[in-house]
Amino acid sequence: MSDQTENHSPNKNHSVSRRTFLREASTATAAGLAVAPAVWAGAGKNTDTLRVGLIGCGSRGSGAAVNAMQADSNARLVAMADIFEDKLKASAARIQKSIGDQYAVDPSQEFVGFDAYEKLLNTDVDVVLLTTPPHFRPAHLKRAIEAGKHVFAEKPVAVDAPGVRSVMETCRLARQKQLSIMSGLMLRYSKAMQETVNRIHDGQLGKIVTLQTNYNINGLWSHPRKPEWSDMEWQLRNWYYFTWISGGQLVEQHVHGLDLMSWVMQEEYPVKCFGLGGRQSRTDPLYGHIFDHHAICYEYEGGERCFAFCRQQDGTDINTSQLVFGEKGTADLNRNTLSGAKTWRYSRARGRARNGVQDLPYVQEHAALFNSIRTSSPLCNGEYAAKSSLMAIMGRMASYTGKSVSWDEAWNSKEDLTPPEYTFGPLPVAPVALPGKTKFF
Repeated sequence: MSDQTENHSPNKNHSVSRRTFLREASTATAAGLAVAPAVWAGAGKNTDTLRVGLIGCGSRGSGAAVNAMQADSNARLVAMADIFEDKLKASAARIQKSIGDQYAVDPSQEFVGFDAYEKLLNTDVDVVLLTTPPHFRPAHLKRAIEAGKHVFAEKPVAVDAPGVRSVMETCRLARQKQLSIMSGLMLRYSKAMQETVNRIHDGQLGKIVTLQTNYNINGLWSHPRKPEWSDMEWQLRNWYYFTWISGGQLVEQHVHGLDLMSWVMQEEYPVKCFGLGGRQSRTDPLYGHIFDHHAICYEYEGGERCFAFCRQQDGTDINTSQLVFGEKGTADLNRNTLSGAKTWRYSRARGRARNGVQDLPYVQEHAALFNSIRTSSPLCNGEYAAKSSLMAIMGRMASYTGKSVSWDEAWNSKEDLTPPEYTFGPLPVAPVALPGKTKFF
């Protein structure tokens, strides 16, 4: 990576205070959000058909394709790609049933295999939806931008630091080529969340002191191994449970909460963190080698702390909440409320839109992407998506090793989780991390 030693401070753009920055930027919101609230299906210039390709045909990919078609009545899904043919066919059936005439995928535009994404990128699609397991995101994003495509990139955008650095480099290339990159961190496109965060930025809580983000849920899906599956196929079909493919819960799932904290902090990132975690209830080899719980304390340059908790254990209490504590009050981001010196609650009625579509960030993010293309106003969410992904990776590093990890150490980490080769053959499973013994790279 040619620019690895550049100024990669998490807060290199904060030579002025966050409040000063807010005053100077009062006419815009972060990273393209200014267009989001006004953009809905059919809005703006909508005379040219946008040709969309889907890379990664799991449940999230199928959902993203449907949401993209909901966002723009003159978009068409014209190509699909996945490693597995059965996944592609099942996805195609679900999507076609949902979007009707907007489904325009000819069988010749269905691509299967490890190189399926390359074949799709060689077609005449305008936009690609990157929804494979996260490991593949940096390489797919790089090739998509090189091929001149606009991109929707599902979160997280990387599972290791080399991947994050690659995405940052690709973002620079996208800006040079005037191509849009939309991140799948869709909560930034929720009208309710936007208004809640804007009120925090306006100082209604006073100085932020502490943040807390929780993603404590029960267990997820799994697929028992079939005799005919190679190591690679088994891991890919159970991708969530292998760090090299998913990054683990802290990276793959809790990146949403961490990104909300970063948004509240106006893209100020922690300077270091420490944490703990382990694997207590999901100990069967069926669940690969990732931890089933993490607790991370992130520390900011100004002394603020962010406490991040996540858990995937059956039979436990579910708690998904994001809280911001200030000198004058508290914000509950999930409930979109402020309490303390000022009390406020978001009015859901204000979020209604035509055709019965309400405040749906899954649709809004695609609407904003398509609007940026139709109005020749490229947007790039890639940088904050990369930094929020690194914040999650940094926490996993601290949890796996039992060591404090600084932002600089995380950024410069040489831990590359890429497998030796992409073939359906042997692929040993890395041992479960042992804090105090697992080394930081």
